[in-house]
Order: sequence, then structure tokens, then C-alpha cells
Amino acid sequence: MIKILVIHGPNLDLLGKRQPEIYGKITLKQINTALENLAKAKKVKLKILQSNHEGEIVSIIGEAKGKFDAILINPAAYTHTSVAIRDAILASNLPTVEVHLSNIYAREEFRQKSLISPVVCGGVYGFGIDSYILGLNATILLANPIRNRISNGAKKNARKTE
Repeated sequence: MIKILVIHGPNLDLLGKRQPEIYGKITLKQINTALENLAKAKKVKLKILQSNHEGEIVSIIGEAKGKFDAILINPAAYTHTSVAIRDAILASNLPTVEVHLSNIYAREEFRQKSLISPVVCGGVYGFGIDSYILGLNATILLANPIRNRISNGAKKNARKTE
């Protein structure tokens, strides 16, 4: 069974109360329930964690290799500041998808730079809770071992022709 680590970054525990004009009225509990329902339907196992502490997130990612097949992460405010989380994702060598409820590229200038995006497979931004749903679907595809074998073989063949 595919195992995916879901990480919610700082202040996401305040969803539903914090800036609903930006993040909506959805709570973290509602997001987690939607993710768990999708995972059950897709026969995927999730471990969902939320932390307001950068070092804890780094440790969680560092321990993920060998336990999980992929990572879905909303690094929240650490998106723009955390070299440590970026490096942990890179070191994990796990397929990772970055998600954000809001479109970070349509917000304040300081939020428009993601240190995480260059080291993940892709990202989904600006669709509210659907960012998580779309992101989890993408993460499941990336974690599929059969798909990865086919994809990796295609990449190896492409390198031979260069």
C-alpha cells in the first residue's frame, strides 16, 4: 500500500479563524477529513502532521525515507524562508508536492518566492481546499511504483539520446 506523509506548516492549525478572507473558513480538521476520505477511496495510507516549528518539520522529513513513498507539504510561512526544509526535502529524495490554499504568486511580494518549489515535483496553489485534493492526487500518482518504473525508464532512455 502506498504511504504518503502529509505535513502542514505553521499557523495552519488556526485555519477557519485566521484571515478567512484569504484562507477561507475551512478548518484544518476539515482538510484532513477530506484528505483521509480521498486516501481511503484510493487505498492509500496517510500520516498527517502539523507543526509550528521548523526543526520539527525538518526532523519529520528526515525520518520519512524508507517509511513513506511520497510527501505532500504545505510549508506555509516557511515556504519563503526555510533553507532547512528545502534541504530536508532534497535529501529525502522522495517525490514531493507543495500545496497552498492561496495563490502565493498573487500575494505580497515577499510571499511570491518559494524556496521549496525548486526541489519538489510540482505545486498546486490558490484553489483553497481543492489545492490539497489536487495535490494529494498528484502525490499518489508520483508514489505509484509501477508509474515510477515506467517514468524512470523513459528518463534513462531520453538521457541516452542527448
